Amino acid sequence: MRTFDLSPLLRATVGFERMMDMLDNPARFDEAPSYPPYNIEKHGEDDYRITMAVAGFSEEDLSITVQDNALTVEGKKERDQAKEGNYLHRGIAERAFQRSFRLADHIKVTGAKLENGLLHVDLVREVPEAMKPRTISIESAGSAGRTQVLENKAA
Repeated sequence: MRTFDLSPLLRATVGFERMMDMLDNPARFDEAPSYPPYNIEKHGEDDYRITMAVAGFSEEDLSITVQDNALTVEGKKERDQAKEGNYLHRGIAERAFQRSFRLADHIKVTGAKLENGLLHVDLVREVPEAMKPRTISIESAGSAGRTQVLENKAA
């Protein structure tokens, strides 16, 4: 029996997990790129931040797009032959990359900032008012005008 490591799927999902959608395509298990490294942080109830290590890239070399609940970060560095030089060791990759993240419904990108070689992409979950929990009053026939209140809490 073959076991699957689901951690690459969980790392690439922000907000509510879409496991069934991701499990429909088993080829995604082999597509876990490791460059550039990144963190996903949760700040508060509905705020998230993706931080990617993009040393050597400037704002002009990076592009961020959101389409169909997918956040895609691309980096393409234009090589300047005049600056190539003779390297004895070249450990800073500066290679082109494309990293995609599946976003849950109602996750919006609120901004991006590049500082000290780290690209920060801020996200927020904006649940529409119609989908938020609401309080429903329950009236009992024998309570002579007394009203009991049932509160729905978000999970």
